[in-house]
Amino acid sequence: MPQADSMEAALAETEREVDAALRGATTAVRELKRALGAARTGHVRDLRKSLAAARDAAGGLADGTRGLVDGFDFDEHAYLSSGGYVKELLAEAEARGLSIVEDDDRLLCYPSLLRILPGDAAVEVDKARDRRLRPSVLVTALARAQERGPKFKAEAFLDSLRSAYELLVSSTDKRADAVVRLVDIWSALTMLPGQRSQYSKQEFARDLYLLDQSGVTHTTRSPRTLRWAASTGTKGSGTLVTVARNGQQQRYWGVSFTEEPQ
Repeated sequence: MPQADSMEAALAETEREVDAALRGATTAVRELKRALGAARTGHVRDLRKSLAAARDAAGGLADGTRGLVDGFDFDEHAYLSSGGYVKELLAEAEARGLSIVEDDDRLLCYPSLLRILPGDAAVEVDKARDRRLRPSVLVTALARAQERGPKFKAEAFLDSLRSAYELLVSSTDKRADAVVRLVDIWSALTMLPGQRSQYSKQEFARDLYLLDQSGVTHTTRSPRTLRWAASTGTKGSGTLVTVARNGQQQRYWGVSFTEEPQ
C-alpha cells in the first residue's frame, strides 16, 4: 500500500482493500456451503470441485489479509501530535461548510468543544471520547450535533452564574449591581481542586453564548436580572471568546445583576 499523505486517504484506500478481501471471503463461504450440500447428498464430483474452489479462495484471502496488516502502517499518534490531523479536519469542515475554530488546545465547533488526544488515539467531544478518527466521519457527526442543537439548561446555569457573582460582590465590597468580569466568575465557579480541568474557560464561554441565545435573564429563584457588560472590556484582558452558530467569534467580558423596579 502506498504511503498516504492524509488520514482520510489512508483509510479510504484500506477501506477499498478490505472490501475486496471481504468479497474473497464471501467466495470462500459460498464454495464451502456448496461443498456441504454436496457432501450431504453424495455429489462427490461437485464436492471435490467446491472444496478446491474454497481452498483457492481461502488462500487468496489469507494472502490479502496479510498484505492488509503489513500495508496499513499509518502512524496515527505522530499524525495527531504533529498538528496534521487538525489541519485535515479543518479543511474537511471548510469543504462541508462547517466552521471549526482553534482556541489553545481545543477546537470550537458550535455547540461542541473538541480536544485531540494523541496518546489515546481519540478525540474528546464535549468530554466524551470518540475513537472514530476519520475526518469525514467526525465532521458529519459535528454537523449533526449542530443540527440537533445543544442540550442546555439556561435557568440552572444562570442561577450558578448569579451565585458566583454575588459571592464576588460581597467579598470585594462592590456595589450590589457592580459589573464583574466573567473570567473572575469562572475562577469562583472552579475554585475547588481539579475543577478547572473539568470545566475549561472555553466551555464556560460556550455556555455564556448559549445563555445569551436563550434570552433567559432571570429565574424564579431571584428577582435580579442579568445584564451583559461589554464596553471597552472586550478589547482587554479577561475577554472570553467562543464561536457562534454562524462561525463568527462571540466575545464576553462582564456581567451585572440588577433588581428591576416593581
